[in-house]
Amino acid sequence: MYARSTTVLAHPESIDAGITHIRDEVMPALLGMEGCIGLSMLVDRSSGRCIATSAWQTREAMLDSADQLRPVRDHAAEILGARPQVDEWEIAVLHRDHTSGPGACVRATWVRMEADQADRAVDVYRMAMLPEMQDFEGFCSASLLVDRASGLAVSSVTYDSHEAMERSRAQAGTLREMGAREAGVEVVEICEFDLALAHLRVPEMA
Repeated sequence: MYARSTTVLAHPESIDAGITHIRDEVMPALLGMEGCIGLSMLVDRSSGRCIATSAWQTREAMLDSADQLRPVRDHAAEILGARPQVDEWEIAVLHRDHTSGPGACVRATWVRMEADQADRAVDVYRMAMLPEMQDFEGFCSASLLVDRASGLAVSSVTYDSHEAMERSRAQAGTLREMGAREAGVEVVEICEFDLALAHLRVPEMA
């Protein structure tokens, strides 16, 4: 499974219009494309950072969609008020305890690694970190996206509520330090988001 993420630093006053456009216009167009298996959107209203991620059954389906989606993506970015940054990923791990509901939030952690350490990082995430995450209060799901060429990866952990995510910060920080040390990766950035859209049909990959 593969994913394409589009990141925009939006004008705060444009975020709600952007969410509505992506939900009502972009998502139906995406889900009508061969190989597309869902869309999610993360929003940090304090910074304006918005990340829309589409999931695909194969890398070929993702690449084949690029030309068709470019004008759709650019129009969505215009509504949000900024130019998009596009990244493509392998979905290395996905585990869902239960479906998220209204008020769900996501803590995303970006890490950098040597390209030949990607398999080790995936194994540490799946076997050492995921079992611990599942015990966090309000845990919904977790995923790990990897770009082997650049050595970047991003973990996204979804919680039922802001309160649950806040209460997990100390535990998550300890686990993150352990995982980074064990996998030999560098933590680049941590950011918390509202889960504005969640329409993913990606199967279990834990």
